[in-house]
Amino acid sequence: MYVLLQLSSVKAGGMMSFAIDSLGALWMWGNCPQQTDDGEFCIAATSAPLPVWDFHGHTVVKVACGNEHVVAAVSAGETYTGGDLVCYSWGNNNHGQLGLGDKESRSRPVLISEFSEGSSWEVYEIACGAWHTAVLTNKKSFDQDLESRCWTFGIGDNGQLGHGTTATICSPQPVDGLPTGSFLISLDCGLFHTAVVSSDGEVWCWGMERGLGLCPDASFSGMDAGDALYPIRVQSPETNGFKFLGPVQVACGAAHTVLVAGEGYRMWAWGRGRSGVLGRDQTTDSYTPCVVMWPPLDENFQEIHEDQGQASTSRANDRTNTELELKLSAASEELQFLRSKLTLMERYANILHISIFRKPMDERTLPRSLQESAVFDIRKEFENILDSSDTDELARLEMFYRSMLSGVKDKLLKRKVQVMVQECIVSLSAGRQTPRGQ
Repeated sequence: MYVLLQLSSVKAGGMMSFAIDSLGALWMWGNCPQQTDDGEFCIAATSAPLPVWDFHGHTVVKVACGNEHVVAAVSAGETYTGGDLVCYSWGNNNHGQLGLGDKESRSRPVLISEFSEGSSWEVYEIACGAWHTAVLTNKKSFDQDLESRCWTFGIGDNGQLGHGTTATICSPQPVDGLPTGSFLISLDCGLFHTAVVSSDGEVWCWGMERGLGLCPDASFSGMDAGDALYPIRVQSPETNGFKFLGPVQVACGAAHTVLVAGEGYRMWAWGRGRSGVLGRDQTTDSYTPCVVMWPPLDENFQEIHEDQGQASTSRANDRTNTELELKLSAASEELQFLRSKLTLMERYANILHISIFRKPMDERTLPRSLQESAVFDIRKEFENILDSSDTDELARLEMFYRSMLSGVKDKLLKRKVQVMVQECIVSLSAGRQTPRGQ
Protein backbone atom coordinates (compact mmCIF):
# COMPACT_ATOMS: atom_id res chain seq x y z
CA MET A 1 0.00 0.00 0.00
CA TYR A 2 1.36 3.41 -1.00
CA VAL A 3 1.82 5.78 1.95
CA LEU A 4 1.88 9.53 1.31
CA LEU A 5 4.74 10.94 3.36
CA GLN A 6 4.26 14.30 5.02
CA LEU A 7 7.19 16.64 5.61
CA SER A 8 7.78 17.79 9.17
CA SER A 9 10.78 20.11 8.62
CA VAL A 10 13.27 21.27 6.00
CA LYS A 11 16.75 22.79 6.13
CA ALA A 12 19.04 24.31 3.51
CA GLY A 13 22.68 25.34 3.55
CA GLY A 14 25.34 26.03 0.97
CA MET A 15 24.23 24.17 -2.16
CA MET A 16 22.28 21.34 -0.47
CA SER A 17 18.86 20.75 1.08
CA PHE A 18 17.50 18.33 3.67
CA ALA A 19 14.01 17.28 4.75
CA ILE A 20 12.64 15.15 7.59
CA ASP A 21 9.40 13.28 6.89
CA SER A 22 6.60 12.33 9.27
CA LEU A 23 8.19 8.92 9.90
CA GLY A 24 11.46 10.48 11.03
CA ALA A 25 13.47 9.64 7.89
CA LEU A 26 16.04 12.08 6.49
CA TRP A 27 16.21 13.04 2.80
CA MET A 28 18.93 15.00 1.01
CA TRP A 29 19.51 16.58 -2.42
CA GLY A 30 21.84 19.08 -4.07
CA ASN A 31 25.64 19.08 -3.60
CA CYS A 32 25.68 16.51 -0.81
CA PRO A 33 28.40 14.44 0.92
CA GLN A 34 28.72 11.13 -0.91
CA GLN A 35 31.07 8.20 -1.33
CA THR A 36 32.84 7.28 -4.56
CA ASP A 37 33.05 3.73 -5.91
CA ASP A 38 36.51 3.55 -4.32
CA GLY A 39 35.08 4.47 -0.93
CA GLU A 40 36.50 7.99 -0.97
CA PHE A 41 34.70 11.09 0.23
CA CYS A 42 33.29 13.49 -2.35
CA ILE A 43 30.66 16.18 -2.80
CA ALA A 44 28.31 15.06 -5.59
CA ALA A 45 25.23 16.67 -7.11
CA THR A 46 21.88 14.93 -6.60
CA SER A 47 18.91 16.49 -8.41
CA ALA A 48 16.20 14.52 -6.57
CA PRO A 49 15.74 13.76 -2.84
CA LEU A 50 17.53 10.61 -1.65
CA PRO A 51 17.05 8.90 1.73
CA VAL A 52 19.91 8.75 4.23
CA TRP A 53 19.76 5.03 4.98
CA ASP A 54 22.27 5.21 7.85
CA PHE A 55 19.46 6.28 10.20
CA HIS A 56 17.10 3.43 9.32
CA GLY A 57 15.60 2.17 12.58
CA HIS A 58 15.98 5.56 14.26
CA THR A 59 14.07 8.85 14.19
CA VAL A 60 15.75 11.97 12.86
CA VAL A 61 14.42 14.93 14.86
CA LYS A 62 16.61 17.85 13.76
CA VAL A 63 19.08 18.54 10.98
CA ALA A 64 21.42 21.45 10.23
CA CYS A 65 23.91 22.04 7.43
CA GLY A 66 26.73 24.41 6.59
CA ASN A 67 28.47 24.93 3.28
CA GLU A 68 29.50 21.28 2.91
CA HIS A 69 28.84 19.60 6.26
CA VAL A 70 25.77 18.19 8.01
CA VAL A 71 24.79 17.64 11.64
CA ALA A 72 21.74 15.62 12.71
CA ALA A 73 20.05 15.04 16.07
CA VAL A 74 18.74 11.46 16.05
CA SER A 75 16.88 9.33 18.57
CA ALA A 76 19.07 6.83 20.43
CA GLY A 77 16.35 4.21 20.06
CA GLU A 78 13.88 3.47 17.29
CA THR A 79 11.43 6.16 18.31
CA TYR A 80 11.85 9.59 19.82
CA THR A 81 10.46 9.80 23.35
CA GLY A 82 12.00 13.13 24.29
CA GLY A 83 15.38 13.68 25.89
CA ASP A 84 17.13 10.79 24.14
CA LEU A 85 18.81 12.53 21.20
CA VAL A 86 22.36 11.83 20.06
CA CYS A 87 24.35 13.79 17.48
CA TYR A 88 25.85 12.66 14.16
CA SER A 89 27.93 14.61 11.65
CA TRP A 90 29.36 14.06 8.17
CA GLY A 91 30.65 15.93 5.13
CA ASN A 92 33.63 18.22 4.58
CA ASN A 93 35.78 18.46 7.70
CA ASN A 94 38.63 20.73 6.56
CA HIS A 95 38.18 22.95 9.65
CA GLY A 96 37.13 20.33 12.19
CA GLN A 97 33.48 21.36 11.85
CA LEU A 98 32.32 17.75 12.33
CA GLY A 99 33.54 17.74 15.95
CA LEU A 100 35.21 14.33 15.59
CA GLY A 101 38.64 15.35 16.87
CA ASP A 102 40.33 15.52 13.46
CA LYS A 103 40.05 17.13 10.02
CA GLU A 104 39.21 14.02 8.04
CA SER A 105 36.08 14.37 5.91
CA ARG A 106 33.31 11.76 6.26
CA SER A 107 30.99 10.54 3.51
CA ARG A 108 28.59 8.89 5.98
CA PRO A 109 27.23 9.94 9.40
CA VAL A 110 29.55 9.42 12.38
CA LEU A 111 28.47 9.69 16.03
CA ILE A 112 30.03 12.60 17.96
CA SER A 113 31.29 10.95 21.16
CA GLU A 114 30.62 14.01 23.36
CA PHE A 115 26.92 13.74 22.45
CA SER A 116 26.50 9.95 22.45
CA GLU A 117 24.02 7.94 24.47
CA GLY A 118 26.60 7.39 27.21
CA SER A 119 27.41 11.10 27.51
CA SER A 120 26.26 13.15 30.49
CA TRP A 121 24.80 15.72 28.07
CA GLU A 122 21.76 15.33 25.81
CA VAL A 123 21.28 17.37 22.64
CA TYR A 124 18.19 19.46 22.02
CA GLU A 125 19.27 22.09 19.44
CA ILE A 126 21.84 22.21 16.61
CA ALA A 127 23.02 24.84 14.11
CA CYS A 128 25.71 25.21 11.45
CA GLY A 129 27.61 28.19 10.13
CA ALA A 130 29.66 28.11 6.95
CA TRP A 131 32.46 26.08 8.56
CA HIS A 132 31.51 25.85 12.23
CA THR A 133 28.90 24.07 14.32
CA ALA A 134 27.03 24.90 17.53
CA VAL A 135 25.04 22.56 19.78
CA LEU A 136 22.76 23.15 22.78
CA THR A 137 22.62 20.45 25.44
CA ASN A 138 21.20 19.94 28.90
CA LYS A 139 22.54 17.88 31.77
CA LYS A 140 21.30 14.29 32.08
CA SER A 141 20.64 14.56 35.80
CA PHE A 142 17.39 14.55 37.73
CA ASP A 143 19.12 15.45 41.00
CA GLN A 144 20.16 18.91 39.84
CA ASP A 145 18.44 21.95 38.42
CA LEU A 146 18.08 22.03 34.64
CA GLU A 147 21.44 23.09 33.23
CA SER A 148 21.91 24.00 29.58
CA ARG A 149 25.17 24.56 27.77
CA CYS A 150 26.32 25.71 24.34
CA TRP A 151 29.12 23.84 22.57
CA THR A 152 30.97 24.97 19.45
CA PHE A 153 33.64 23.56 17.13
CA GLY A 154 35.13 24.18 13.70
CA ILE A 155 36.80 27.29 12.28
CA GLY A 156 37.33 30.19 14.67
CA ASP A 157 38.94 32.85 12.47
CA ASN A 158 36.32 35.46 13.36
CA GLY A 159 35.71 34.37 16.95
CA GLN A 160 32.52 32.51 15.95
CA LEU A 161 33.33 29.73 18.45
CA GLY A 162 33.23 32.14 21.41
CA HIS A 163 36.27 30.65 23.17
CA GLY A 164 38.31 33.85 23.34
CA THR A 165 40.62 32.95 20.45
CA THR A 166 40.59 32.66 16.67
CA ALA A 167 41.88 29.08 16.79
CA THR A 168 40.25 26.20 14.95
CA ILE A 169 38.84 23.53 17.28
CA CYS A 170 38.12 19.96 16.12
CA SER A 171 36.25 18.70 19.21
CA PRO A 172 33.20 20.18 20.97
CA GLN A 173 34.05 22.66 23.70
CA PRO A 174 31.58 24.52 25.95
CA VAL A 175 31.27 28.28 25.50
CA ASP A 176 32.14 30.16 28.68
CA GLY A 177 30.52 33.47 29.53
CA LEU A 178 26.92 32.42 28.93
CA PRO A 179 24.32 32.53 31.73
CA THR A 180 24.24 29.39 33.88
CA GLY A 181 21.09 30.20 35.82
CA SER A 182 18.73 30.38 32.83
CA PHE A 183 17.81 27.92 30.10
CA LEU A 184 19.03 28.52 26.53
CA ILE A 185 15.97 28.11 24.31
CA SER A 186 17.22 28.94 20.81
CA LEU A 187 20.44 28.86 18.80
CA ASP A 188 21.56 29.75 15.29
CA CYS A 189 24.71 30.43 13.28
CA GLY A 190 25.42 32.94 10.54
CA LEU A 191 28.29 32.53 8.13
CA PHE A 192 30.79 33.72 10.72
CA HIS A 193 28.82 34.46 13.90
CA THR A 194 26.69 32.65 16.48
CA ALA A 195 23.71 33.73 18.60
CA VAL A 196 21.72 32.21 21.47
CA VAL A 197 18.72 33.41 23.48
CA SER A 198 17.75 32.36 27.00
CA SER A 199 14.35 31.87 28.54
CA ASP A 200 14.97 35.05 30.56
CA GLY A 201 15.16 37.06 27.33
CA GLU A 202 18.91 37.56 27.23
CA VAL A 203 20.46 37.44 23.74
CA TRP A 204 24.15 36.68 23.32
CA CYS A 205 26.15 37.04 20.08
CA TRP A 206 29.76 36.48 19.16
CA GLY A 207 31.92 36.28 16.04
CA MET A 208 32.24 38.59 13.03
CA GLU A 209 31.90 42.24 14.10
CA ARG A 210 31.95 44.14 10.84
CA GLY A 211 28.35 43.25 10.09
CA LEU A 212 27.08 43.16 13.66
CA GLY A 213 28.57 46.12 15.51
CA LEU A 214 29.39 44.01 18.57
CA CYS A 215 32.58 45.99 19.25
CA PRO A 216 31.90 49.68 18.54
CA ASP A 217 35.33 50.70 19.89
CA ALA A 218 37.23 48.50 17.42
CA SER A 219 39.87 50.28 15.33
CA PHE A 220 39.86 47.73 12.47
CA SER A 221 43.60 48.33 12.05
CA GLY A 222 46.60 46.12 12.65
CA MET A 223 45.63 43.12 14.74
CA ASP A 224 42.31 44.64 15.85
CA ALA A 225 39.77 43.06 13.49
CA GLY A 226 36.97 44.00 15.86
CA ASP A 227 35.61 40.45 16.09
CA ALA A 228 33.83 39.42 19.28
CA LEU A 229 35.85 36.48 20.60
CA TYR A 230 33.62 36.03 23.64
CA PRO A 231 29.80 36.13 23.96
CA ILE A 232 28.48 39.69 24.15
CA ARG A 233 25.05 40.41 25.60
CA VAL A 234 22.83 42.39 23.24
CA GLN A 235 21.11 45.42 24.75
CA SER A 236 17.32 45.60 24.47
CA PRO A 237 15.87 49.00 23.46
CA GLU A 238 12.53 47.68 24.68
CA THR A 239 13.53 47.54 28.34
CA ASN A 240 16.65 49.78 28.28
CA GLY A 241 18.40 46.74 29.72
CA PHE A 242 19.54 43.36 28.49
CA LYS A 243 16.29 41.41 28.44
CA PHE A 244 13.79 41.07 25.60
CA LEU A 245 10.24 40.35 26.71
CA GLY A 246 8.71 37.02 25.69
CA PRO A 247 11.65 35.53 23.72
CA VAL A 248 10.82 32.79 21.20
CA GLN A 249 13.55 32.23 18.62
CA VAL A 250 16.75 33.69 17.20
CA ALA A 251 17.88 33.33 13.57
CA CYS A 252 21.10 34.39 11.82
CA GLY A 253 21.71 35.46 8.26
CA ALA A 254 25.05 36.01 6.58
CA ALA A 255 25.68 39.25 8.51
CA HIS A 256 22.47 40.01 10.41
CA THR A 257 20.43 38.57 13.25
CA VAL A 258 16.65 38.39 13.80
CA LEU A 259 14.91 37.78 17.13
CA VAL A 260 11.28 36.77 17.58
CA ALA A 261 10.00 38.03 20.95
CA GLY A 262 6.82 39.32 22.56
CA GLU A 263 5.47 35.75 22.63
CA GLY A 264 5.62 35.76 18.83
CA TYR A 265 4.11 39.20 18.22
CA ARG A 266 7.31 41.23 17.82
CA MET A 267 10.53 40.95 15.84
CA TRP A 268 13.88 42.68 16.29
CA ALA A 269 16.77 42.74 13.82
CA TRP A 270 20.31 44.11 13.72
CA GLY A 271 23.43 43.88 11.56
CA ARG A 272 23.94 44.80 7.92
CA GLY A 273 20.85 46.23 6.27
CA ARG A 274 21.61 45.56 2.61
CA SER A 275 18.59 44.58 0.50
CA GLY A 276 16.34 45.55 3.42
CA VAL A 277 17.05 42.35 5.38
CA LEU A 278 16.36 44.14 8.69
CA GLY A 279 12.73 44.73 7.67
CA ARG A 280 12.50 48.35 8.77
CA ASP A 281 11.85 49.89 5.34
CA GLN A 282 15.51 50.95 5.04
CA THR A 283 18.74 49.49 3.72
CA THR A 284 21.08 51.09 6.27
CA ASP A 285 23.00 49.07 8.85
CA SER A 286 21.84 48.94 12.46
CA TYR A 287 24.29 47.92 15.16
CA THR A 288 21.55 47.92 17.79
CA PRO A 289 18.28 45.92 17.64
CA CYS A 290 15.55 47.73 15.71
CA VAL A 291 11.87 46.82 15.51
CA VAL A 292 10.90 44.92 12.35
CA MET A 293 7.85 46.44 10.66
CA TRP A 294 5.49 43.59 11.48
CA PRO A 295 2.68 42.98 10.74
CA PRO A 296 2.76 44.65 7.27
CA LEU A 297 -0.57 46.48 7.51
CA ASP A 298 -0.59 47.86 3.96
CA GLU A 299 -3.57 47.88 1.60
CA ASN A 300 -2.65 44.68 -0.22
CA PHE A 301 -2.23 42.84 3.06
CA GLN A 302 -5.69 43.92 4.18
CA GLU A 303 -7.33 43.07 0.84
CA ILE A 304 -6.08 39.49 1.03
CA HIS A 305 -7.91 39.00 4.32
CA GLU A 306 -11.08 40.76 3.16
CA ASP A 307 -11.48 38.19 0.35
CA GLN A 308 -11.65 35.20 2.67
CA GLY A 309 -15.45 35.32 3.15
CA GLN A 310 -17.75 36.53 5.86
CA ALA A 311 -16.75 33.90 8.43
CA SER A 312 -13.03 34.54 8.11
CA THR A 313 -13.55 38.32 7.87
CA SER A 314 -14.62 38.46 11.48
CA ARG A 315 -11.53 36.57 12.57
CA ALA A 316 -9.34 38.72 10.35
CA ASN A 317 -10.83 41.91 11.83
CA ASP A 318 -10.19 40.64 15.32
CA ARG A 319 -6.64 39.77 14.37
CA THR A 320 -6.17 43.13 12.67
CA ASN A 321 -7.44 44.91 15.78
CA THR A 322 -5.00 42.92 17.88
CA GLU A 323 -2.20 43.72 15.47
CA LEU A 324 -3.15 47.40 15.49
CA GLU A 325 -3.11 47.41 19.27
CA LEU A 326 0.33 45.81 19.23
CA LYS A 327 1.44 48.31 16.61
CA LEU A 328 0.17 51.19 18.75
CA SER A 329 1.83 49.67 21.80
CA ALA A 330 5.13 49.42 19.93
CA ALA A 331 4.74 53.00 18.70
CA SER A 332 4.00 54.15 22.24
CA GLU A 333 7.13 52.41 23.53
CA GLU A 334 9.17 53.93 20.72
CA LEU A 335 7.75 57.36 21.54
CA GLN A 336 8.64 56.94 25.20
CA PHE A 337 12.17 55.95 24.21
CA LEU A 338 12.50 59.01 21.96
CA ARG A 339 11.16 61.25 24.74
CA SER A 340 13.84 59.97 27.10
CA LYS A 341 16.48 60.72 24.45
CA LEU A 342 14.99 64.20 23.91
CA THR A 343 15.09 64.91 27.65
CA LEU A 344 18.76 63.92 27.72
CA MET A 345 19.53 66.19 24.76
CA GLU A 346 17.65 69.09 26.37
CA ARG A 347 19.70 68.68 29.54
CA TYR A 348 22.92 68.62 27.54
CA ALA A 349 21.89 71.68 25.51
CA ASN A 350 21.00 73.57 28.70
CA ILE A 351 24.35 72.74 30.33
CA LEU A 352 26.17 73.80 27.18
CA HIS A 353 24.17 77.05 27.01
CA ILE A 354 24.99 77.87 30.63
CA SER A 355 28.69 77.12 30.04
CA ILE A 356 28.84 79.56 27.11
CA PHE A 357 26.33 82.31 27.94
CA ARG A 358 26.22 81.99 31.77
CA LYS A 359 22.43 81.64 31.90
CA PRO A 360 19.90 78.83 31.35
CA MET A 361 18.37 78.36 27.91
CA ASP A 362 14.79 79.66 27.72
CA GLU A 363 12.74 78.41 24.79
CA ARG A 364 10.68 81.65 24.95
CA THR A 365 13.83 83.64 24.15
CA LEU A 366 15.53 81.38 21.66
CA PRO A 367 18.54 82.95 19.89
CA ARG A 368 17.54 85.05 16.89
CA SER A 369 19.84 83.14 14.52
CA LEU A 370 18.12 79.89 15.50
CA GLN A 371 14.67 81.40 15.02
CA GLU A 372 15.52 82.80 11.61
CA SER A 373 17.27 79.68 10.23
CA ALA A 374 18.25 76.13 11.14
CA VAL A 375 21.84 77.25 11.75
CA PHE A 376 22.96 78.41 15.18
CA ASP A 377 25.54 81.21 14.81
CA ILE A 378 27.29 80.98 18.17
CA ARG A 379 29.63 83.95 17.48
CA LYS A 380 26.76 86.23 16.55
CA GLU A 381 24.72 85.15 19.56
CA PHE A 382 27.65 85.77 21.88
CA GLU A 383 27.97 89.31 20.50
CA ASN A 384 24.24 89.80 21.13
CA ILE A 385 24.70 88.60 24.72
CA LEU A 386 27.53 91.09 25.26
CA ASP A 387 25.49 93.96 23.75
CA SER A 388 22.49 93.23 25.98
CA SER A 389 24.49 92.66 29.23
CA ASP A 390 24.84 95.32 31.87
CA THR A 391 28.12 96.21 33.59
CA ASP A 392 27.72 93.65 36.42
CA GLU A 393 26.94 90.86 33.97
CA LEU A 394 29.93 91.77 31.81
CA ALA A 395 32.13 91.70 34.93
CA ARG A 396 30.87 88.20 35.81
CA LEU A 397 31.47 87.02 32.24
CA GLU A 398 35.00 88.44 32.34
CA MET A 399 35.72 86.64 35.62
CA PHE A 400 34.30 83.36 34.29
CA TYR A 401 36.24 83.33 31.03
CA ARG A 402 39.40 84.65 32.68
CA SER A 403 39.24 81.68 35.05
CA MET A 404 38.76 79.31 32.11
CA LEU A 405 41.64 80.92 30.20
CA SER A 406 43.87 80.64 33.26
CA GLY A 407 43.10 76.94 33.51
CA VAL A 408 43.97 76.44 29.84
CA LYS A 409 47.24 78.34 30.22
CA ASP A 410 48.18 76.26 33.27
CA LYS A 411 47.49 73.06 31.38
CA LEU A 412 49.59 74.22 28.39
CA LEU A 413 52.45 75.19 30.69
CA LYS A 414 52.39 71.78 32.39
CA ARG A 415 52.45 70.07 28.99
CA LYS A 416 55.46 72.14 27.90
CA VAL A 417 57.30 71.34 31.14
CA GLN A 418 56.61 67.64 30.67
CA VAL A 419 57.95 67.77 27.10
CA MET A 420 61.10 69.62 28.25
CA VAL A 421 61.71 67.11 31.07
CA GLN A 422 61.27 64.22 28.66
CA GLU A 423 63.71 65.77 26.20
CA CYS A 424 66.25 66.30 28.98
CA ILE A 425 65.95 62.67 30.06
CA VAL A 426 66.47 61.49 26.49
CA SER A 427 69.46 63.80 26.08
CA LEU A 428 71.08 62.63 29.33
CA SER A 429 70.52 58.98 28.40
CA ALA A 430 72.16 59.55 25.01
CA GLY A 431 75.14 61.27 26.69
CA ARG A 432 75.72 58.36 29.06
CA GLN A 433 75.81 55.91 26.17
CA THR A 434 78.50 57.95 24.24
CA PRO A 435 81.96 56.34 24.67
CA ARG A 436 84.69 58.37 26.35
CA GLY A 437 87.05 60.21 24.12
CA GLN A 438 84.52 60.89 21.41
